[in-house]
Order: sequence, then C-alpha cells, then structure tokens
Amino acid sequence: MPTVFITGANRGLGLEFASQYAADGWSVIATCRNPDGAAGLRGIAGDIDVHALDVSDFDAVDAVAASQAGRPIDLLINNAGLLGSTAGFGATDPEGWEELFRVNAMAPLRLAEGLVENVAASGQKKIVAITSAMGSISGGGGGYYPYRSSKAALNMVMKSLSVDLAGRGITVAVFHPGWAQTDMGGAGAAVRVSDSVSGMRRIIDRLGIDDTGTFWGYDGGQHGW
Repeated sequence: MPTVFITGANRGLGLEFASQYAADGWSVIATCRNPDGAAGLRGIAGDIDVHALDVSDFDAVDAVAASQAGRPIDLLINNAGLLGSTAGFGATDPEGWEELFRVNAMAPLRLAEGLVENVAASGQKKIVAITSAMGSISGGGGGYYPYRSSKAALNMVMKSLSVDLAGRGITVAVFHPGWAQTDMGGAGAAVRVSDSVSGMRRIIDRLGIDDTGTFWGYDGGQHGW
C-alpha cells in the first residue's frame, strides 16, 4: 500500500488526513509537536507511525527525514502552519512575522529537501502543501499581513519546487482547504473538516505530472496565484 507523510497531524486538517488515509489502508507517517498529548492521533487504527516534530526546528526536521531513509513516500503533505497575529496596519510584530515565515514557508521546503529521495522512490511521487486563498496576490484582500505574505511565500516556494523537481517526475501542488472548521477557522466556519479533506484527497488522487505547479481549492476549482 502507498505511504503518506503528514505534518501537523495532531488536530484539524492534519488529523483528518491521517484518519482518512489510515482508514483506506495507507501507511501513515504522522508528525506533531507533542505526540503524548495527541490522543486523537494515537487513537487512529491502522498502519500509523507517529513522530515528534516541531517543523520550525530544522535540525529536528533533518533528523526525522533521516529516520525515513530508504522508505518510499508516495505523498508528502506539508500541513503544519500558523495564523499568527491578526493585528492590522500599524501593529507590525516582526518576531511573530519571522516565525510565520519559518513555519509556513521555509519548513515545507526543508521537508521536501529532506524527503525528496523518498518521494522520488515511490510510485505516486507527490508533494503538496496546505496554503490559503489569503496568500493569492491576484485575489488577496487587506490586513493579516504576516499570514498572507507567509502563504504567498509558500506558494512561490512550491511553484519553484514544481519546476526543480519536474525532471524527477515529482508532482507538486498547493491547496486552499476552504474556510474549514479547524481551531484556526473556528466553529462557525463554512466547511466541515471531513468535507475539506475528502475534497482535497479526490484532487490529490488524480494529480499527475501535467498538473505540477497548480493551486487548487478543496472543491476542485483552481485558484489564481
């Protein structure tokens, strides 16, 4: 069966990805900062391997990647992310902004660098990242400067990665999960987590190398960069 590697798998979208893939018989490598406190993740039945990982710690990223040496990984899902401060113009938090860039934009590239041989050795050869329509420059609005810019940076990272890895047959794409009912989106959000993940999975499943470098919504529509 295929193997998926998921970051931020202790709650929200990451937990749902882990649960759905495990239920479908995939081997799941799930990471989160505190596995001991991730009861939901540890309660998933199936072939699931849980690792402690703070994606902002690049030494830890390298160590987890090294622990998977020689294991094919069909799908890498860069899901871990932060919203950060929602303060608007005039209330810039430089340290918080730097943290968002490290987690939201830099860490997915570091994971891809560490696991590229695993992905290249697999049958499906896919790397995806969970972004946001708020990171779309063509469709963006005001406010949320750190979050919007970090997701725009993530989009550029993944777009560049799609070019650099195309020759190895690796498909790279980013996904807007919709306004989902996660801790970040809130209970009043419009999209159930299970529906968001099911929708993204349907698209991921049919992605091929001709789709590399694309930006999708969970509902199957494509977003402008």
